Amino acid sequence: MLQGGYDALKDELRHLKVEERPEIIAAIEEARGHGDLSENAEYHAAKERQGQIESRIAELDDVLSRAEVIDPARLSGDTVTFGATVTMLDQDNKKKIYQIVGNYEVDVKGGKISFSSPLGAALIGKKKGDDVEVHTPSGEKYYEVRKVEFK
Repeated sequence: MLQGGYDALKDELRHLKVEERPEIIAAIEEARGHGDLSENAEYHAAKERQGQIESRIAELDDVLSRAEVIDPARLSGDTVTFGATVTMLDQDNKKKIYQIVGNYEVDVKGGKISFSSPLGAALIGKKKGDDVEVHTPSGEKYYEVRKVEFK
């Protein structure tokens, strides 16, 4: 993953551990004070939220412990690989610019697509001037690679 994605996941993990976890524990304690737990909707909602938080913490711990941070500025070449920023034209001659990133860093509106998305997978290995055909749920899409950069 890229450094920005790694940092964002670390920030989310810190937020969950330092802010969310203590808040939900306090909410559970308060709900317990309302009496019979079998009919206590606040308690059940808080316990469900606690399970979601703990699950996400475990997922983030796992991802971050196995992450390899890639600096695209240290990469070079004319072939699209992970971390590359690709400028291309779509079938309507509209310019599109995307950076190839990991699954946890995707931000399509921000110009970041996953290497495992249909477009990302189709771009891997392409060079300037190559045509790209992408099979999407809405039909075939066609692009021409205009530039490959590592920045």
